[in-house]
Amino acid sequence: MNAFEYAKNMELDGKKYYEEHADRMTEPVLKRIFEELAHDEDRHYRIFIAMARGEFGDVEAGFKTAILETTKNVFQKLKDEEKDIDAFSAEVRDAWVKACNIEEQSEKFYKEQSEKAESDEQKDIWNRIAAEEHKHWVAINNVINFLDRPKQWLEDAEWSNLDNL
Repeated sequence: MNAFEYAKNMELDGKKYYEEHADRMTEPVLKRIFEELAHDEDRHYRIFIAMARGEFGDVEAGFKTAILETTKNVFQKLKDEEKDIDAFSAEVRDAWVKACNIEEQSEKFYKEQSEKAESDEQKDIWNRIAAEEHKHWVAINNVINFLDRPKQWLEDAEWSNLDNL
């Protein structure tokens, strides 16, 4: 299996994981983040289809992740509404920890592939997808922090550090 096929499979597996967990989330803000992650994984899958065909010109639209903005907005909404957040189950937290690991491994794989790229175009795309996976990791890490201490986290959260990624 070549790197493009492996990457396509990784993205499809990630999409499926995020869709399944979005369906299980009872908290709408967590559901929305999983849905956004699934959408991003689908875009990445389509980029790898194009790359496998040697088509590099049409991939620009695939680099439009809004996951950090989505994360910021949904938690800001919670804070603004002063919504009472109950404790979350260990199962919910475990789903997010696994998601964090998925993104970390994806980023690592894509960085490795950029070093093996046959062209500058390929190298750029591998690196850009790795950067998106890093943004996913940051967003998920914020969710985990929220799950660990929801009320305090909402009070203390600073969003300015997300704008630099």
